[in-house]
Amino acid sequence: MDLLIKILGALATVVLAFTVGMTYGGLTRKVIARIQNRIGPPWYQNFLDNLKLILKKEAVHHGFMQHVAPLWLIAMSITTLMFIPILKDGAWFTNFNFDGDLILLLYLMVIGSLGMALGAGQTGNPNSAIGVTRGLTQMVGFEIPWVMALVALMIQYETTSITGLMDAAEAQGTWLVFSSPFATIAAILAMPGMFRYSPFDIVGAPAELASGPVSEFGGKYLSTMMTSGAIFAFVKLTLYVDIFFGGASNLVELVVKTFILYMFPVLWGAVSPRFRTEQAVKFFWGWPVLFGIIGLIQASF
Repeated sequence: MDLLIKILGALATVVLAFTVGMTYGGLTRKVIARIQNRIGPPWYQNFLDNLKLILKKEAVHHGFMQHVAPLWLIAMSITTLMFIPILKDGAWFTNFNFDGDLILLLYLMVIGSLGMALGAGQTGNPNSAIGVTRGLTQMVGFEIPWVMALVALMIQYETTSITGLMDAAEAQGTWLVFSSPFATIAAILAMPGMFRYSPFDIVGAPAELASGPVSEFGGKYLSTMMTSGAIFAFVKLTLYVDIFFGGASNLVELVVKTFILYMFPVLWGAVSPRFRTEQAVKFFWGWPVLFGIIGLIQASF
């Protein structure tokens, strides 16, 4: 019976992640439009766009990896989601997390991008190749402070489990953002690079790279990638909430925390011009790495 509940909970988690991720994407378009004194599309426009793309036929075929790349992306997004506890209480949405799952997640969160790089590279489009190169370079930038922040928490609380960190926060009666402020700041400053909003939108680079890696992907391919992006956005937001902000006891609390957190890269991006690649890496290797080092020193003592 417990296994059945876990399986049903995992399926419900995928539906929840898709719905929340797509809704946040639609609300982002609306928020940015209002900041720019436009009306903007309705919040459900992303759902309509996704449905439209599914119904389209794709006539461009460049090879095996082009077919595999979108599937690779969504498979990694769902796999990563399956190892993140969505709620800290109750039998539902606990998923398949285990001791040591943080180390596994560090690997899984990178594999999807590598699959996309292989798929975009096979298309032969120079915009795709440039976008992939920029994306992998930027990943090297933000992954360092992100990993440093997680390692600091692993050292300080002597656990490599997400639920272990949530239990530590509950035991000390405060979120880890207060007990480990420097590691939290390093992770928060690395977060805009993960979401690729301006000034870190150098991968797709609108009006510059013609969408970058996805230039040769349309129809069902683009729909699959759009779905993957929505799920992965939910994955990253939920992971931040679980680790640094005490997790969530119910879906309402989860939505409130993740939405507030999501507005940080969105609002930053709405008022920021795009960085060049070297500027983005320089930023991540500046203050975020410094706070990560201070967090490691704090954890050691």
